[in-house]
Amino acid sequence: MKSAVVVFPGSNRDRDMLHALELVTGKKPVAVWHQDTEMPDVDLVVLPGGFSYGDYLRCGAIAGRSPVMAEVSRMAERGRLVLGVCNGFQILTETGLLPGALMRNADLKFVCKDVMLKTVNTSTAFSGAFQKDQVWRCPVAHHDGNYFADQDTLKELEDGGRVVFRYAQDTNPNGSINDIAGIVNKAGNVLGMMPHPENLVEPAQGGTDGRRLFESVMQALSVA
Repeated sequence: MKSAVVVFPGSNRDRDMLHALELVTGKKPVAVWHQDTEMPDVDLVVLPGGFSYGDYLRCGAIAGRSPVMAEVSRMAERGRLVLGVCNGFQILTETGLLPGALMRNADLKFVCKDVMLKTVNTSTAFSGAFQKDQVWRCPVAHHDGNYFADQDTLKELEDGGRVVFRYAQDTNPNGSINDIAGIVNKAGNVLGMMPHPENLVEPAQGGTDGRRLFESVMQALSVA
């Protein structure tokens, strides 16, 4: 599996993501600078977490207009896999690759802790290695992770099985509507999620629950 991680000014989880991808896949991913206008030929593009452009204007708003995002959008249209984690999820909503918005946390405080996630859709390229309704641990670290969508969009997401992960066991850290932690686009090849699976992929991090997401991608690509 060939992968790339887009780096923006203010990204702070890019190295974590690069390490996780290399650890799980056995192949070194490519780091792509946000001003690049071409992407390498890869199977997976990742928009990592952090505070791109200092979260000025709105989280992800300026990064969503970086030159590289036009090519990321084209790759998504061609069916390549795109994963946005935390700030990456915010960028995906700003570019319109995913619906809805990430608002300020309900308690107006930055939250950094482990939460529990439930995998509610195992038919996506990002969740096939999980069991249906499997509950797993994953870290979060964000100030604007409160997912919101209007009622029509929410119904479309729920009815279409596009909610992949929900916060479980009363661990919703931000007030996200319907406990939504991660969603996919209509085609199922673009996933945005607030929790950080890349920060729980080896015992030195305190667990390996997050590995299954990357193993899911490898599994999906192997049968594609």
